[in-house]
Amino acid sequence: MTTDEPILARLAALKAMSVNELKAEWQALYDAPAPNNSRTFLESRLAYRIQELTYGGPDRQTRRLLDLLADEVEGTLTRKAQIADPRNPVVGTKLIREWNGVAHTVTVLREGFDWDGRRYKSLSAVARAITGTRWNGYRFFGLRAATRGEA
Repeated sequence: MTTDEPILARLAALKAMSVNELKAEWQALYDAPAPNNSRTFLESRLAYRIQELTYGGPDRQTRRLLDLLADEVEGTLTRKAQIADPRNPVVGTKLIREWNGVAHTVTVLREGFDWDGRRYKSLSAVARAITGTRWNGYRFFGLRAATRGEA
């Protein structure tokens, strides 16, 4: 496979390659030996790499977000900035939901939510405290539109 071929042809050619050919392509694109013999792994990573080299990798903001996610998953979050869920309303917003004839007001905090004088990490936790059952908090508070098939 040459790097002058159109991207779609290069991606399609991956499907026809043997595992040994995929490993050789890996060596050429990553300048390192393939980490394993999994055809699915090699095809998907090579497809990504071909597109990355052609179109460029993730932008700075995306790389930063991925680094933050990795830090959170590994429990090594040392940066001041944390990931904010883009679905969350602006800090200070009051969400009002009526449940069983009672209006419940939840205040959006910088890191979580306040309901009834208690702090919660998620809207789902608030919804569960209100109803006693599991809910998608965004759906419970009307921040997520119901998808087809949902009541």
